[in-house]
Amino acid sequence: MSQYMNEIEKITKLVTGQGSRWRSVNPDYVARMRIQNRFTTGLDIARYTARIMREDMAAYDQEPSKYTQSLGCWHGFIGQQKMISVKQHFGSCRGRYLYLSGWMVAAMRSEFGPLPDQSMHEKTSVPALIEELYTFLKQADARELTHLFRDLDAARDAGDEVRLKDVQNKIDDFESHVVPIIADIDAGFGNEEATYLLAKKMIEAGACAIQIENQVSDAKQCGHQDGKVSVPHEDFLAKINAVRYAFLELGVEDGVIVARTDSLGAGLTQKIPVSRVAGDLADQYNSFIDGDPVGSVNDVVPGDLVIRQGDRLIRPKRLANGLFRFREDTGEDRVVLDCITSLQHGADLLWIETEKPHIGQIAGMVDRIRKVIPDAKLVYNNSPSFNWTLNFRQQVFDDWKETGRDIQQYQRDQLMSPEYDDTKLAADADARIREFQARAAREAGIFHHLITLPTYHTAALSTNDLAKDYFGEQGMLAYVLGVQRREIREGLASVKHQDMSGSNLGDDHKEYFSGAQALKAAGEKNTMSQFA
Repeated sequence: MSQYMNEIEKITKLVTGQGSRWRSVNPDYVARMRIQNRFTTGLDIARYTARIMREDMAAYDQEPSKYTQSLGCWHGFIGQQKMISVKQHFGSCRGRYLYLSGWMVAAMRSEFGPLPDQSMHEKTSVPALIEELYTFLKQADARELTHLFRDLDAARDAGDEVRLKDVQNKIDDFESHVVPIIADIDAGFGNEEATYLLAKKMIEAGACAIQIENQVSDAKQCGHQDGKVSVPHEDFLAKINAVRYAFLELGVEDGVIVARTDSLGAGLTQKIPVSRVAGDLADQYNSFIDGDPVGSVNDVVPGDLVIRQGDRLIRPKRLANGLFRFREDTGEDRVVLDCITSLQHGADLLWIETEKPHIGQIAGMVDRIRKVIPDAKLVYNNSPSFNWTLNFRQQVFDDWKETGRDIQQYQRDQLMSPEYDDTKLAADADARIREFQARAAREAGIFHHLITLPTYHTAALSTNDLAKDYFGEQGMLAYVLGVQRREIREGLASVKHQDMSGSNLGDDHKEYFSGAQALKAAGEKNTMSQFA
């Protein structure tokens, strides 16, 4: 017996046991509603998606070609459409996640209006967006199953047993649009207790993976801007621990923590930690601080701070705002220490924020990390903050120059110019961009590739195109050609926007509840029938 039919049988016994009091309840309809709403809480989702992510991590350890991907989104509908599209084009959502970007929440979801990525937005908007995303993903499940149930009814009415069995199998084998979300908690929005409280809200909303960065919470900057200030390891590890406690308290034992280091671009620290034993974490952190040698008491003035670095004393260089500088040549060493320390103290995955997409640079750091922790894996930000075209054209230029190829027709500082778009160098660069994720997964330990802000840019671009032509000479043709006809030709479910909003699902429910007297929206006067 199929799972669907087994569910009907169980509910039939339940309803029958109530005698005539539940005579208007149809067990088949109850079974359908249960199947359409398999996740009753956010914790159900978090546990389910955490298992998926752990399985994907294990698969990647066995075979690096099995890396995963995600796209960032700032609204439930955007996330829903991504997964519907993935399922439509690839038949499965496996290995495709969603990313919740703190940058996008700040820029698109704050009641203050657009904000920079500096943790100034309402922290409650983060779990609210997680809940919204999963609401829309669950609705995608319900909608697709609604159509399967209607196909089932049609097969029954036609007495088509072969088709009936086929549809039952599709219902039993249905793959949910609910996928893991890697959720950005920034630097924790406060101290470790604040981090714990917010992590709980995010997990209760459905988050199975939380990404946290090693910046100072109240001085947090976007990962691709200047002025970043890192915290000592003890402070960061306390927040990782807080997130783990939140996962365990809520029973999400497979919860994933992504430890992000911004040390490659963070040249400042807010405080100097106390070292208790030579070589401890605080001592290692302090070894990177820039300072002037101290030979005697005469080299210091009242209020100066003096620390020991190995066999010498230094006076750390302090800015007017009280922050301390790291030596300029220490970024990669600090990244490696950050990553090893995070994995040794509870993190599951790493995120190294870089200034450019360069496999050699990433692999060089990962190789050092893997000498200590062989199964270290990364989440990598394929950021729109990088000029991908320019970066990869320059990488090709440098490689060609090193290998003696003719580069006379190219000017390295002008490679973004459109005049180079149809050149062999540009074609080589585009090929490297296309291969970047697979190569980085294989050569640089990247388990998960994400783009943080794709729909911010796609919304801007598509709106620009529509506005330019609609308010120009094309008028309504701009919408028909650029949007609706493409939706029809490419089979996008969104062309039937009433169905996407739940109209057909609501009609079915009305029939469940009211029977023949239900007032339904579907019918010959519903203009959505034009898109049959």
